[in-house]
Amino acid sequence: MSAKKWVGFPVKEGNISRQAHADLPEGTFERELGREGFFGPVTQMHHKHAPTGWVDWEGPLRPHAFDLNRLFADVESPFDAMTVLENADCEIKVWSLSKDMPDLARNSDGDQLLFVHEGSGEFFCDYGHISVSEGDYVVIPRGTAWRIEVQDRLRVYDIQNTDGAYMLPDRGLLGPNALFDPATLQHPRIDDAFVRQQTEDRWRIRVKRAGQVSTVTYPFNPLD
Repeated sequence: MSAKKWVGFPVKEGNISRQAHADLPEGTFERELGREGFFGPVTQMHHKHAPTGWVDWEGPLRPHAFDLNRLFADVESPFDAMTVLENADCEIKVWSLSKDMPDLARNSDGDQLLFVHEGSGEFFCDYGHISVSEGDYVVIPRGTAWRIEVQDRLRVYDIQNTDGAYMLPDRGLLGPNALFDPATLQHPRIDDAFVRQQTEDRWRIRVKRAGQVSTVTYPFNPLD
C-alpha cells in the first residue's frame, strides 16, 4: 500500500513574497501555518499588523514566560525535581546537583534527555562512564540505570519522555550532517573510572514507572 500524501498545490493571492521568510512585502508581518513543525504542508501569510500584537488573552492557551533561573533547586534524584511543564508525551523539569547522587536512577516510562546548563560531572550508567559539562546533551534510553558524580555544581534541564523514545527527524535534502554531525557524538565507555566504582557497597536504584517511584536495594553496585 502506497504512503498517503497531503492534498497540496501552490496558491498565491494578494501582495506576496516569491520566497518564504525572505523579501517580505514592505510593511507586512509574516505568519506561518503548518501541521507538523518543519514538515508537511505549510502556508505563509502576510499581515498589515503583527499577529503577536494582541492586548489581552483569556483561556489556557495564553502564552507564559518562565524564569527557570528561579526554579533550579538541589535534589538527590531527578525524580524529586519540580515539573515545570507536562503533557501526555513528556515532563519538563529543572534541577541542580551540588553533591554526588546517592542512588541510581532508572526511568522505565521512557527515554530521558538532559541538557547541562552549568557545571560538570562524571556520568555513570549501564553502558559505562562519560564526562559531562556545560552545553552537553545526554540521551538516556528507557530502563537505563545511571548516576552523576559532581565536579562543579550542575544545573540541568531535563525532558523525561513519558511513553516513547527520542528519534532523529528525516533530514531529507539537507543531508545527514544537518542539525549536527553524527561524527561528533560520544558514548559511555567501560574505562578505568567505570571499573573503579564497581564496589561491594550497598546501593539503591530509584525506578520510575507509570509516574510512581519504587526503590530497589542491592548489596553491591549494580553498574557492574
